[in-house]
Amino acid sequence: MSEIESYQRRIMECEEEIGKGIIGQKEIIRQVILALLSGGNVLLEGMPGLGKTMLVRTISQVFLLSFKRIQFTPDLMPSDVTGTNIMVKEEGKSSFRFERGPVFANLVLADEINRATPKTQSALLEAMQEHTVTVGTQCHCLEEPFLVLATQNPIEQEGTYPLPEAQLDRFLLKVLVKFPAREELKGILELTESQEPPAIRGLMNGSELLEARRLISRIPVADAVMDYILDLVMATHEPNSYIREGASPRAAQALIRASRARAFMEGRLNVSFEDVKAVAYPVFRHRILLNFDAISEGITEDAVIGRILEAREKSLYV
Repeated sequence: MSEIESYQRRIMECEEEIGKGIIGQKEIIRQVILALLSGGNVLLEGMPGLGKTMLVRTISQVFLLSFKRIQFTPDLMPSDVTGTNIMVKEEGKSSFRFERGPVFANLVLADEINRATPKTQSALLEAMQEHTVTVGTQCHCLEEPFLVLATQNPIEQEGTYPLPEAQLDRFLLKVLVKFPAREELKGILELTESQEPPAIRGLMNGSELLEARRLISRIPVADAVMDYILDLVMATHEPNSYIREGASPRAAQALIRASRARAFMEGRLNVSFEDVKAVAYPVFRHRILLNFDAISEGITEDAVIGRILEAREKSLYV
């Protein structure tokens, strides 16, 4: 068995282990693991009580990663996220020491991120992009692997601050967490109310995860698939009756990275058109801005993405 095949098998075991603690939501688990393998951040959108926090906590247990949760509120300050310099007196001398904030962890859950003010939200920008934190004149590196998983409620808007486009673009994927089906809800109740919670095993550590990322980055992307990715991104900038602003160049980078990770999890060593189509929705849905016509007609981002994919699908066989 080759090294990459060994890591493929272990990642699949990790996915199964996470499923022991999270009933249903298989597609959600898969997409978060894709982001973990791609080294990108995730925006989880869904109603409260759907297990978003439990999902992140379970992933940290399986991959043996440190985990911190930040509850975003209107009175949260940037220093509450990044940390701050505190004065320390020793032997009659005073000096400043940096006290690390909760962002210094492998997995950071930014719970209800849109409840904090834009100033506090921006405290995560540098960490999400450069994986560093600058306080004063000192730059502090975050421990790898590092991943921000942010949650937001799609319904409640009172007392919230919409995420700026610059921050949205730094999320590799936007994942929609839907209400479970009846049988899944029954399984959740049996797991949480009638049984002892299952013991979750740690199967991989951070250094092994970084090695898996290195192997994934070497998966080739054929010229035809690369052209397909470019076509999809450029299609969001073509005249469209529903799109106000198209996707940024980061969308193309995200499509490549997420497609490679999906090919890896599917047990293949090449990126296919199906890989690109499978990750297009979570990659694009927070990167295209709809105009007033789309909003007034109830057209969603996913509907627009679906039309773009359908148009490009036809062109592949013309």
